[in-house]
Amino acid sequence: MAFSITTWNINSVRLRMPLVQHFLETEQPDVLCLQETKCPNDAFPSAAFRKLGYEHIAIHGQKGYHGVAIISRLPLSDDRRQTYCDIDHTRNISAIVETPGSRRIRIHNFYVPAGGDEPDREINPKFGHKLDFVEEMKLLHAEAEQAEGVSAILVGDLNIAPLETDVWSHKQLLKVVSHTPVETESFLAMQKAGAWVDLIRAHIPPDEKIFTWWSYRAKDWDAADRGRRLDHVWSSADLAPALKRIDVLREARGWERPSDHVPVTAHFDF
Repeated sequence: MAFSITTWNINSVRLRMPLVQHFLETEQPDVLCLQETKCPNDAFPSAAFRKLGYEHIAIHGQKGYHGVAIISRLPLSDDRRQTYCDIDHTRNISAIVETPGSRRIRIHNFYVPAGGDEPDREINPKFGHKLDFVEEMKLLHAEAEQAEGVSAILVGDLNIAPLETDVWSHKQLLKVVSHTPVETESFLAMQKAGAWVDLIRAHIPPDEKIFTWWSYRAKDWDAADRGRRLDHVWSSADLAPALKRIDVLREARGWERPSDHVPVTAHFDF
């Protein structure tokens, strides 16, 4: 039984709804997880998604910034919203999806803080907040959910590119927020603590460069190709053997009025 899930930092769901509609009509994932929806719950374009056949929606948003959503063609249940660092910035939502074949998977959708520009928590509180957020994520364990008969998938804009091949230049970005050693070490420790499998790197070898984000500042983002892998798809170990492929839709960065992130889709065969 086929199942697919997409993660996409959309950078305003209302502004880019035409792009989302085009993506859903052409790619048709079972579940779409969005970050940076940038709208309160009552302004979320739920009717447009339902018209496209995505009738099951879990949202956690606020006016103007942040915000996450899970949009599904399959039933969702037990949706939860968790606060990290005692700050409710609408950066997390989770729900259980009932997949074909009656497999139950809790989907965690995250938007990790970007961390500002200066990689020093003493002078940049945003960077400290980011590190504390990732530290708290260590408490989220894929193994614990398997014990309850529920597998786990974690997706989102995690705002850290952990490997040397996740950035266009490892040496030049060592002191740039998203690829500093303190971030990447904490990130990999959090992944290990939760027993998460990095599905993108399970499908695309770690020695191969892969990016999911390109800055708006580049005049020709495609030619410069100064990207980073900030968007991630992880799972509990039991789901990894069912992974068939990962699609990173690079062409979406070149669409009219695009997000600076592109959709990443994991395809499974259960």
